[in-house]
Amino acid sequence: MRIVSWNVNGLRACAKKGFLDVLEASGADLMLLQEVRATVEQLPDAVRAPTGWHAAFAPAERPGYSGVAIYSRRPPDRVATSLGEARFDVEGRFMTAHFGRMTVASVYFPKGSGRERDNSRVPYKLDFYRAVYDRVQRLRKRGPVYVAGDYNTAVEAIDLARPKTNTKSSGFLPEEREEMRRWFRAGWVDVFRRQHPDEPGHYTWWRQFGGARENNVGWRIDYVLASPGAAKKVQDAFIWPDVPGSDHCPVGVDVVLD
Repeated sequence: MRIVSWNVNGLRACAKKGFLDVLEASGADLMLLQEVRATVEQLPDAVRAPTGWHAAFAPAERPGYSGVAIYSRRPPDRVATSLGEARFDVEGRFMTAHFGRMTVASVYFPKGSGRERDNSRVPYKLDFYRAVYDRVQRLRKRGPVYVAGDYNTAVEAIDLARPKTNTKSSGFLPEEREEMRRWFRAGWVDVFRRQHPDEPGHYTWWRQFGGARENNVGWRIDYVLASPGAAKKVQDAFIWPDVPGSDHCPVGVDVVLD
């Protein structure tokens, strides 16, 4: 099974840039999206219900904001979209799909910078991390879990092109990085970094100006984290930096099913 995750930076805009072509060419069995920024009704029919796919959406209440989705080749046994706390659920950032014992989560973790770029949303961001952590910790007791999405945090200096100039920027703050390390200490595996432990230059997001993508001045903030049992099933972990359509690129894993 191939699981692909992609922050599309607005699905309607991405659809005009070839989203459906990427979906079909990806070889994915599951395509997890973040930052959909549309209600189901706002999506073109071909995007809302592509032939051969089952799609589930969790939009934000605020128009044109956030939102996650999961496309699957076969219908999930169950879908959940609530963390049980209104301040998180209204932003449409969390969705799980269950296939037998396996769970996949599409998660759009908040930025901490805030509207004034003063890092005012860092407490909210960390609270959201902890709420997701508590949920997926429970889910991993039932079977393998893959938590994929835009985490909005680069954990180590190798995960961004310019770490020295971003030490006070949300996305590379000590408390954000420590929260992700807490996940790792609990057994969650960053499967791409496990496969490429010392290789710099692997990024998943680039600024949309100044030639950042062309010069590969980016951040690795999109991940697939796997529970210990799920990590054992991963054959390959990949990043597709050459896929256009968004300021993020797709990431994913190939896994062996039982």
